Amino acid sequence: MTDQSVPSAAAPADQYVLTLSCPDKKGIVHAVSSYLFMTGCNIEDSQQFGDHDTGLFFMRVHFSAEAPVTVDKLRASFAAIGDSFHMDWQIHEADQRMRIVLMVSKFGHCLNDLLFRARIGALPVDIVGVVSNHTDFEELVGSYNIPFHHIPVTKDNKPEAEARLLELVREEQVELVVLARYMQVLSDDLCKRLSGRVINIHHSFLPSFKGAKPYHQAHARGVKLIGATAHYVTADLDEGPIIEQEVERVGHDVTPDQLVALGRDVECQALARAVKWHAERRILLNGRRTVVFA
Repeated sequence: MTDQSVPSAAAPADQYVLTLSCPDKKGIVHAVSSYLFMTGCNIEDSQQFGDHDTGLFFMRVHFSAEAPVTVDKLRASFAAIGDSFHMDWQIHEADQRMRIVLMVSKFGHCLNDLLFRARIGALPVDIVGVVSNHTDFEELVGSYNIPFHHIPVTKDNKPEAEARLLELVREEQVELVVLARYMQVLSDDLCKRLSGRVINIHHSFLPSFKGAKPYHQAHARGVKLIGATAHYVTADLDEGPIIEQEVERVGHDVTPDQLVALGRDVECQALARAVKWHAERRILLNGRRTVVFA
């Protein structure tokens, strides 16, 4: 009797992501590709960019390793190449979900959007906690079985509040903090401690319409375009490296409330893309700018 059984599919190869930046010079791509070839790895996807303004080279390589290997061994064997080109580099497992914390105050649209996207698998993250200076969204967060941390902030206890946040970041091995409409300004010290690890979202009217009800201010001025900007947080308020922006054209007949609703949508979209790209190791800092391999 003929054996008609279907051959079992080969086990999927382990997947990794290499990101790097360094002074631009000849031979970088050759060195990286040769290393991957010599270690039995296969390039699945590769993106690169040489910035003539800064003289820096940026690269993201998604590769697979068919032979058993650990990420620690890959890092150890790549170190010599990194040193020879003075690289700032990282290697991570491609399916490693990033551990993140969300922070929110009294506007919950971005929080709700990120919670849902993470629940359905649209974001490669594990939300290990939500921090708020209010209790408005404790029940919402609890419905997702995610720890809620109420940390009130006043001008008198701000150092203590930020110390509690840093303790949470350390204990939960958090790689990214997302300010999902968190309305407290982070101290310069905290910004430095978490440099490149905090993403914020704000409406793109800044600095044109500051203070309360910026969308109502914009409506009074008859704006025709609204937007939102997701960026890394620095000590310079709302001036950190831009990651993503979203815009929506509006007409003269749009009411202030409709403008607010549209603003919520573009804020959610821009922030979600920024978080996704960061979690997938697609963003590299380039001074006051970013390189985004989306």
